[in-house]
Amino acid sequence: MNIEEILKERILVLDGAMGTMIQRYNLEEKDFRNEALKDHHIPLKGNSDLLNITRPDVIKTIHKKYFEAGADIAETNTFTGTSIAQADYALEHMVYDINFQGARLAREAADEATALDPSKPRFVAGSIGPTNRTASLSPDVNNPGYRAIDFDGLKDAYKEQLRALMDGGVDIILVETIFDTLNAKAALFAIEDVFEERGVRLPIMVSGTITDASGRTLSGQTTEAFLISMEHMPLMSVGLNCALGAAQLRPYLQIMSEKSSFNVSAHPNAGLPNEFGQYDQTPEQMAAQIEEFLKEGMINVIGGCCGTTPDHIKLIAETAAKYQPRKVGSLQAVTS
Repeated sequence: MNIEEILKERILVLDGAMGTMIQRYNLEEKDFRNEALKDHHIPLKGNSDLLNITRPDVIKTIHKKYFEAGADIAETNTFTGTSIAQADYALEHMVYDINFQGARLAREAADEATALDPSKPRFVAGSIGPTNRTASLSPDVNNPGYRAIDFDGLKDAYKEQLRALMDGGVDIILVETIFDTLNAKAALFAIEDVFEERGVRLPIMVSGTITDASGRTLSGQTTEAFLISMEHMPLMSVGLNCALGAAQLRPYLQIMSEKSSFNVSAHPNAGLPNEFGQYDQTPEQMAAQIEEFLKEGMINVIGGCCGTTPDHIKLIAETAAKYQPRKVGSLQAVTS
């Protein structure tokens, strides 16, 4: 049974935060280097995607822990896997390997988990982040017309990442943490190009991020406007992640649930960060807040973003199992 058929029957569980788990290993600079990078001139600590190559044992173990906790879908450790983001470390030449190995590690963990329980197939979502540049806004307050990146530059970088993720064996493409819809449009354009080039189509998930209590993305769109701007694509799901905890995300998720003609996903943070940038919300607290979404039938895919761990995902999965998925097409779509 393919994933879109399964979504009709039950709520699927996405994994939790990769960064939170990596932090538990207290990795040092040497962990981000191998023989080929031993003399690299830029510090590499903090480049989490590089660990797909230098510490694959850590990344695969994290994927396995999330599957053991009940996740149906693992996101690849490739959130910053474009040449645009890797330019900060002068590692543009390693983009293919970073993404290919990231997909391969998640694929291996998924296949091993499926083999242990064939009644519960596990899937891999190729994670495509927004990059550290925006096509809609100027980074220079004195020059509002300036752009640090253009549409074609984004598209080409995304195509390079996509080819490697698909070669590595992903089942789904996940364009996530969208703060600028023009960046996401470039990613979707790249996806269509690569699908056409290969004669293959994979399900696509899109997830935006509401940056504050205004209910808008960084580039200024409301939840409804964001949804309208995505509806031209044949998506498996559309949703929201990051920036806010479950309680703060609820009103915007409700709009999406009421208006979307697609499956709806959510992977909120474990509450809001404290003054030290840490997330204090316990698994019990987060699961209780997410249960409110589930009771109201707003969700098809649920998971966790910043601050979430396998303990969070375990309780979320147990909670989600009690509820039926949102009925797609039963609510008014934006375009109707």
